[in-house]
Amino acid sequence: MSKAARPGWWQADVAEVSDYAFRIDGGDPLPDPRSRWQPAGVNGPSRTYDHGAFRWTDGSWPGSPLAGSVIYELHVGTFSQIGTFDAAAGKLGYLRELGITAVELMPVAAFPGHHGWGYDGINLWAVHEPYGGPDGLKRFVDACHAHGLAVLLDVVYNHVGIGNRLGDFAPYFTDAHSTPWGPAVNLDQPGSDEVREFLIGNALMWLRDYHLDGLRLDAVHELRDQRALHFLEELRTRVQALSSQLNRDLVLIAESDANDPRVVAAREGGGYGLDGQWSDDFHHAVHAAVTGERQAYYVDFGSLAAVAKTLEQTFFHNGIWSSFRGRTHGRPVDVHRTPAYRFLGYLQDHDQIGNRAAGDRITASLAPDLAKVAAGLVLTSPFTPMLFMGEEWAATTPWQYFTDHIEPWLAEAVADGRRAEFAGHGWDPADVPNPQDEATFLRSKLDWSETGHEPHVGMLAWYRELIALRRARPELTDPALDRIRVDYDEDARWLVVHRGRLRIAANLSDAPVGLPVAADATVLAASRPDVTGVTLPPATFAVFQLQDS
Repeated sequence: MSKAARPGWWQADVAEVSDYAFRIDGGDPLPDPRSRWQPAGVNGPSRTYDHGAFRWTDGSWPGSPLAGSVIYELHVGTFSQIGTFDAAAGKLGYLRELGITAVELMPVAAFPGHHGWGYDGINLWAVHEPYGGPDGLKRFVDACHAHGLAVLLDVVYNHVGIGNRLGDFAPYFTDAHSTPWGPAVNLDQPGSDEVREFLIGNALMWLRDYHLDGLRLDAVHELRDQRALHFLEELRTRVQALSSQLNRDLVLIAESDANDPRVVAAREGGGYGLDGQWSDDFHHAVHAAVTGERQAYYVDFGSLAAVAKTLEQTFFHNGIWSSFRGRTHGRPVDVHRTPAYRFLGYLQDHDQIGNRAAGDRITASLAPDLAKVAAGLVLTSPFTPMLFMGEEWAATTPWQYFTDHIEPWLAEAVADGRRAEFAGHGWDPADVPNPQDEATFLRSKLDWSETGHEPHVGMLAWYRELIALRRARPELTDPALDRIRVDYDEDARWLVVHRGRLRIAANLSDAPVGLPVAADATVLAASRPDVTGVTLPPATFAVFQLQDS
């Protein structure tokens, strides 16, 4: 190869090539950092791939905005017993019938071994081969669009999995910053122009070449960038340009631990301009209220006041003291200008299940009646609701942390680290599943036969009813945060949300409660069939409509 005109680049003209690799100064053969296809795994040779060869059928797909969406997060490897894109596509009719409008895939960039969560990707431009490779992903997206479903993809730009060789090619990493997962990606040090271009080009590839409708950006608070133009703002600008070129909506959603509304504030107003962000505070408030858990980051939650505050103001920690962090945290959301749909609300997600020691879902220890109350709070909230696969039928299968690292030392270190982490929280290390044991992965696969049996049938019917109600009643998708008011009684454990002519009521106690709702209000939906008036039985959720005045 010879130096190219572009600084830092090398080139060679090759007549024909299928599989190829690079040697740097005579070293080991390495895959292409921008490899589109890794059929032999993350350390094998790269294979050429022609994006133009796939025959798409979604030419009439209009795209899908975030507003009004109901999102379904799924992991390709455990969504079905087969664990491929094609197998997942077989369930799209079910998702559409449920009322889902967008599917969010956990990361599919090529990662080590056969199975894993995907957050330790090595070849960021290639699609994990065991899932079906690049053509498999395209078939899945094409099928989703045929079913009227948008597709979002989880991407990881804050770190790269251990074992990657990017640092051999260029200064992709820097010691100037650090992350919990290893070296920080170089976004602001010498050589960072090309690193940023590598990541932004990757984002544009997913959206353009795979027809994806948006990206979920993992842990953006770990994107260490001190440049005047933050990486997130630059990415938003480039994606907007592609959106204009394609004439369809392209959505960017962030996961952020900072409770900073600037993530979704307009660029004209000094924000980064992203379309949405996950709202962990709302999750924590609902989870702690219905389960009674107060450990770790749940320590400040559990009260109905916390639930009410997140419904009215989005962030609980909006510049107030955080006991878990030992400092003040967050800043307020401007409820008069920020639409609620920019924040995702959820009862469960991959982190909130999988990062528990046993990977137990909330319904493993929560009574079905209370689980229905919690689901009601999420699906009637002003936020964009997101479900985690199987949640809608109260799946009994856990969703555990599993890996398939190919380096023995790393496999052992991950297993030991997992046991030590939860031993510090009082768990018996013997009860913590070994991430490297294939049985941990297999236990996490959904059992779809459950959807035909009680109590799963009843839970699934409740989710369908709530999603249908959300679609039918404009009050439930109204994004105006300043039009929401919440009444509650901390001692009696009831809560009523005012949304236009609707009153959304939850009784979290073990006794009946009388609600401050007009006696002639009509019951639109209830988690129990015996709700006929404004006195709610124990552990019950209901939506009332006030009569015209």
